[in-house]
Amino acid sequence: MTWVTGADGSSYGVANLPYGVFRRGEGAPRVGVRIGDFVLDLAGAEEAGLVLAAGTLGRPTLNDFMALGRPQWTAVRQRVTELLTDAAHRPAVEPLLVPLAEVRMQLPFEVADYVDFYSSEHHASNVGQIFRPGQPPLLPNWKHLPIGYHGRAGTVVVSGTPVVRPSGQRATPQGPVTGPSVRLDIEAEVGFVVGVPSPLGARVAADDFADHVFGVVLVNDWSARDIQAWEYQPLGPFLGKSFATSVAAWVTPLDALGDAFVPAPDQDPPVAAYLRDVPHLGLDLRLSVEWNGERVSEPPFATMYWTPAQQLAHLTVNGASLRTGDLYASGTVSGPERGQVGSFLELTWGGTEPVKFADGGTRTFLEDGDTVTITATAPGPDGTTIALGEVTGQVLAAR
Repeated sequence: MTWVTGADGSSYGVANLPYGVFRRGEGAPRVGVRIGDFVLDLAGAEEAGLVLAAGTLGRPTLNDFMALGRPQWTAVRQRVTELLTDAAHRPAVEPLLVPLAEVRMQLPFEVADYVDFYSSEHHASNVGQIFRPGQPPLLPNWKHLPIGYHGRAGTVVVSGTPVVRPSGQRATPQGPVTGPSVRLDIEAEVGFVVGVPSPLGARVAADDFADHVFGVVLVNDWSARDIQAWEYQPLGPFLGKSFATSVAAWVTPLDALGDAFVPAPDQDPPVAAYLRDVPHLGLDLRLSVEWNGERVSEPPFATMYWTPAQQLAHLTVNGASLRTGDLYASGTVSGPERGQVGSFLELTWGGTEPVKFADGGTRTFLEDGDTVTITATAPGPDGTTIALGEVTGQVLAAR
């Protein structure tokens, strides 16, 4: 129970407490946690001596706090929970609560590197059928390692940032042309934010996932399918992906997701030794995709073939180092049914089956002015539900 007005029974109650960075008016960025419809100003709490975090909560991003490691993350979370549930603290803490309506959320962490995986068997199979009809949908390596590529950290933007339609080369029957993408798409994903770094040349074991990963964010990895299709062989995605990746303004700490871990799908053939995570767990996150305010899909993250721990182990098996602020995303989350896919490429089956909206309109890919919002929930303690911060963005015309 919390004394914060309206927070009990909310999906942003004390079982959640996601971290973010906010501005109020013309003030400097400040670290906070969300509780109900308020932000608790953690920078102010540390200044007042209510929370101890080595001064890191007074910084303009979460990076320095995330670098402290799990013992400090857990201690701060326990202290914040105490402040918000023990009424004796109310006189000191209540002045530090800021209504959400009065703040502007910022990118919560400085992104060091960005990696995107391709971990849904359903998504990979659908894309294989669309792009390579008549061939096996999965390539021979797919069930042996988590496929991934390095993205562009500098174009990761916070939820609410408009996305300008990208331009580039695309194929036509008359040959390649250069211009705005006409097959702009989304990818509904889940991202994992690294707190504790690792040294160059050292591997991170799958079982050490929780020692390095601070928390989870929803991700929309916007994709220009026509640019991607022309450029991706032989080296993979480039300009079709690098123009924008949107992330939620709130980072849900792993400590809030203890009740969301569930057995992951069985893997056959058996994976390499470094990819064996014991226990083999995924997350029961239930995503929802809205296109111009209308729900069009509900992707289930629990169906992902490769787990977040396996992705981290693969990311570092060659000795690549982790840095505080690294973001690695799951890849498109898709389930076995059409209403569970995480991209419009799949939802419209390559643009051949338009989506019909309640107002009579139709779409195959994104048009200028369209808005996409991705939300998600997870099981919380004692049968409760917690929400992950939404990620939303509107498409603007190409410049």
